[in-house]
Amino acid sequence: MGKKKKGGKKPRPLTLKAVQKCVDLTMDGRRRLDLSYKGLTAVPACVQKVMDISELNLSRNLLKKIPPFIDHFDSTAVLDLHSNYIEEIPHNIKDLTGLTVLNLCNNRLTSLPIEIGKLCNLHILNLGLNQLKVLPTSIGNLKELRYLGLSYNHFTTVPSCTIKLKKLEKVNLEGNPIKYQEATGVKKGSKADRFHVVKESLLCKNCLQSFQIDREKLNSIDGYDT
Repeated sequence: MGKKKKGGKKPRPLTLKAVQKCVDLTMDGRRRLDLSYKGLTAVPACVQKVMDISELNLSRNLLKKIPPFIDHFDSTAVLDLHSNYIEEIPHNIKDLTGLTVLNLCNNRLTSLPIEIGKLCNLHILNLGLNQLKVLPTSIGNLKELRYLGLSYNHFTTVPSCTIKLKKLEKVNLEGNPIKYQEATGVKKGSKADRFHVVKESLLCKNCLQSFQIDREKLNSIDGYDT
């Protein structure tokens, strides 16, 4: 990155007119407000005057906090906050019950509020590249969740709350310090650099048979070592 010029002007706060110019339509005709790459350190209050937004993109800014008026977007389906400096999620996140996609990847989260379990329509939750060690048990209430991204955090075991997620198809745990033995029964001592939990019903017949054969081989090897 180039050095800033001395005496360089700070970016001006976004006006309502400038924000309105950032509204476009998605391929399926939904209204999207794209405020990514704006150098924002705070979300301008004037965004509350922009109505009927299906997608809100605040990614790749300098945000440390999600504004308290985030509940204004209670009918929004997609909220993208990836690649900021967010350290905590406000409790009123629970009011965004229209969300189907929540992307919080690449922030500075160390914990999540229990209220996140109120997002009853959530299909995709991406929490990769944060500093999480555990998930609140309320995550188990996300009955519509299909994908859970947990890569490159600090999990040492697969979160037990995922067992309750009957529609969950994939959990990405790549880059976490999970011992293979705890996760898969493979020999102790290796970290799960590339580890995904995939719903068995999604595997083709050949892949499933191959996995079962490999698993039996590993179990027999472990048996000789004991």
